Amino acid sequence: MGTSIREIISKREIGFEELKGKILVVDSYNILYQFLSSIRQMDGSLLKDSKGNITSHLSGLFSRTTRLMAYGIKLAFAFDGKPPELKLGEIERRVGLKQEAEKRFRIAEKEENLEEMKKYAARTSRLTKEMVEEAKELIAALGCPVIQAPSEGEAEAAFIVQRGDAYAVVSEDYDSLLFACPRMVKNLTITARKKQKGRLSYERIEPSLIVLGDNLKEWGINQDQLIILGILVGTDFNPGGIKGIGQKKALKLVKEYGTEFEKLFGDLGKDYEISFDWKKVYDTIKDMPKDKDYWLVWKGINRERVKELLVERHDFSLERVESTLAKLEEDKKSREQKGLSEFLR
Repeated sequence: MGTSIREIISKREIGFEELKGKILVVDSYNILYQFLSSIRQMDGSLLKDSKGNITSHLSGLFSRTTRLMAYGIKLAFAFDGKPPELKLGEIERRVGLKQEAEKRFRIAEKEENLEEMKKYAARTSRLTKEMVEEAKELIAALGCPVIQAPSEGEAEAAFIVQRGDAYAVVSEDYDSLLFACPRMVKNLTITARKKQKGRLSYERIEPSLIVLGDNLKEWGINQDQLIILGILVGTDFNPGGIKGIGQKKALKLVKEYGTEFEKLFGDLGKDYEISFDWKKVYDTIKDMPKDKDYWLVWKGINRERVKELLVERHDFSLERVESTLAKLEEDKKSREQKGLSEFLR
């Protein structure tokens, strides 16, 4: 679900060249679900190997990671740990939505309605423990760091950027901003297109950079007020927020009340139904556990390990994998030679 502040956020389009040489921390679950939702066959079904194992997430991860690495971008991947207690309700809600989508998919399948099949199939995506472990295995084989967060991956990623060990978080959700992430990058896709939510069509997109400080200044609020704004419109810890309060109204309210949060929710309780403890949600976001002893070490690509995972285990094309890795190596050498020639001038 995430926090919906799209209407009020300010961002700017950026090119891949602007990210060259920078360290980006990927919100891994977010990106893997994106692959599961978008990388599908004509009838909406997921890509699978000859043994019936799902491979859409590995296909997307291998393709996008190697192409971003070819630009000289250094990627690290943060994975979720134990979910906060308040998120369990949201997890149950998502399970219910997937089950309903599966029912509708079966109906569309019986009616041979291809469009409806595609529509509902994309809403049934599930990441199993095995799929997550293989994603980590592939990332490590490509030489990129895997960071295991104690709780929310976005909070860990935001923390790494806060400490200056990375430039930005890569995510399609705005939640990392609630965790005080200084910069985040959206739409970091090589194809320059993204599947439209709830539709079968795609929209053209470009990578965009969101700077937290610039937005806070533009809105005239501080970080604590941003958390309250998120709570008003809804977070993973209080899905739906307060019914009847949208993004613009929420911003107006936090500016009007300043840091008098008790008074704000007290007054709102007279006119709106508030079904959550705002203090508990606030504290959950503010005090999210983080691991301070993460390692950001990049290694060389383990070609044999990549081929064993993708080709031998999951039937990927050997030619495709080898050519991708060979091109990545060529691009790396070209960048190094270019850098050396510029240094010697």
